[in-house]
Amino acid sequence: MPVNRNAKRAEELSLDSGVQEMLVKAREEGVETAFDRSEAMGARCKFGLLGVCCKRCLEGPCRIVPGGKGPQAGVCGATADAIVARNFLTMVTEGAAPHIEHAREVALTLLETAEGKAPYKISNPEKLLNIAARLGLKVDGREINEVAREVALKALENFQQQFGVLPWLKMKAPPKTVARWQSLNVLPVNAHLEITNAVNRQAMGCDADPVNLLLGAIRVALTDGYAGLHLSTDLQDVLFGVPAVVKSEYRLGVIKEDMVNISVHGHIPMLSEKIVEWAEKLENEARAVGAKGINIFGVCCTGNEILMRRGVPVATNFSSQEMPIVTGAVEAMVVDVQCIMPSLPRVAKCYHTEIITTLPNVKIPGATHVEFTPEKADEAAQTIVRKAIANFSKRDPEKIKIPEDKVEAYAGFSTEQILEALKKVNPEDPLQPLAENIKSGNILGVVALVGCTNPRIKQDWANVEVAKELLKHNVLMVATGCSAHSLAKFSLMSPRGLEYCGEGLQQVLKVIGKANGLEALPPVLHMGSCVDNSRVDDLVMALANYFGVEARDLPVAASSPEIQNPKALVIGTYFLAHGIDVHVGIQPPIAGSELVSNILLGDKDRHALTMDGLFGGKLIYEEDPVKAAHLILERIIQKRKALGLPCPDIT
Repeated sequence: MPVNRNAKRAEELSLDSGVQEMLVKAREEGVETAFDRSEAMGARCKFGLLGVCCKRCLEGPCRIVPGGKGPQAGVCGATADAIVARNFLTMVTEGAAPHIEHAREVALTLLETAEGKAPYKISNPEKLLNIAARLGLKVDGREINEVAREVALKALENFQQQFGVLPWLKMKAPPKTVARWQSLNVLPVNAHLEITNAVNRQAMGCDADPVNLLLGAIRVALTDGYAGLHLSTDLQDVLFGVPAVVKSEYRLGVIKEDMVNISVHGHIPMLSEKIVEWAEKLENEARAVGAKGINIFGVCCTGNEILMRRGVPVATNFSSQEMPIVTGAVEAMVVDVQCIMPSLPRVAKCYHTEIITTLPNVKIPGATHVEFTPEKADEAAQTIVRKAIANFSKRDPEKIKIPEDKVEAYAGFSTEQILEALKKVNPEDPLQPLAENIKSGNILGVVALVGCTNPRIKQDWANVEVAKELLKHNVLMVATGCSAHSLAKFSLMSPRGLEYCGEGLQQVLKVIGKANGLEALPPVLHMGSCVDNSRVDDLVMALANYFGVEARDLPVAASSPEIQNPKALVIGTYFLAHGIDVHVGIQPPIAGSELVSNILLGDKDRHALTMDGLFGGKLIYEEDPVKAAHLILERIIQKRKALGLPCPDIT
């Protein structure tokens, strides 16, 4: 790649000093990265940004010029309102499908484990029995594998049943909220049916009512939340254990020059769990080729999964996933599904790294494919680890350069772990310390920072700035996905981050931390991967039940300052369906329709036909992270006032 002398400096592209260092190295070595490609893309298509382009049939493609000279409808007659709403539904559907398939694969793995066909075990029988009881299944006097098999079959009904409501939604959603969804006809039946119907209604000549299309997006989002997020997290906890607090490290400095380095990347933990297991078993083979051992590190949400349960360190997140390869010290990057850049083999070709794909729905030219199935998990993991060991001797010493920076971070704050920590303060009533501090204002509210990083903006910057501004105003933060990685890299997931907190929040974190043998809890609680937004939901529902209100009434919100993936958009829509405000820092393609924009962004005081009016929460779009934080704070104050709670001045 020829060096672009006018390219932005590395400091303008990422907040992470290690990523900056590797970006300079990549450019010097002629290696193109996502940051370079984003710059080369230049200005984005205005029609695409507005959401007013349509290519659903061969009459077009059609482009609408909202309010200007030019076509005001497509050839078929679809208006800008219909096209924008339809495109929004498309993105939500595309975001839901990977989560839903993920959940189905986990359910099948549990079934095969229960039947003795897959080399896994039931690591948390207690959670399994709890789920079984909530599903109405008999648990007393039965073998654990028998119960596991029945739970797995019940889980698979979420993808098969033709009548009724999703079993996981019936099990977990609050009745009053379910009644609201039922009145709006957005209750899903089965996940595959809902995805099919969503694709069908997007087709040319089908649904053209923008309001109905947006309600369709809510229906898909509820499917994603219950048949995707909740189902995945629940069954992964059964198989691999409920995460508990663990101390680990972040940044590219976790890569070790004297060890065989294997990166696990993607979203599904069945494979990564086995790679960690076999890396431990094959340490002697690594030593035989001159390495001191095998070092596993994570990228993206597979990184979150093995961090939460195994304490395995994390190198980086989505935008900079190519940078570990640029260190010249990574023997293999193993990918499963979701958020995998097709550029990885091209970057790896400049070094000795082998990119290994593992699942049939992610194959990339230039990558090695090692087929993974639950039944052959041990075989696949051994093959992968041995490939990495064989690559150790292929390193080019002149290309090795590993950034030194790394920071400590605490992770593993599942809902169960948070309740355990609170029990150390009040064993009889664990939620009381949290609820009372929310009532008093020591904790102004709770905000989940979720989603991604995006090469369109400076990596990690908006995530970190939103969090710091909210912490300053005593907002308790939880985080998932690549946003969690952003905050961990800058010490917001260690007690060092207390300096960014308001006095009230600092005191709460210190009291709970000391009760648990820590200096303090970290100001941001790491709750896991993308699918683990279900844990955030569980925490919110527990608080809502404690206060005797719905989630929509609580001073809580979600924020995705660097959103890039449709998965984050569908998760945000899921929270909107519960009446929880959602901030995004990059505008979704809705501005081409005043109607759609008003429905999603509008205030219930101005019009009933808005997300806020129908569900109690709205979409907030603001690029500036400090301004965004204050918009979130304003909504938190509104909800505190409605609950009769004290409201400090936040100016």
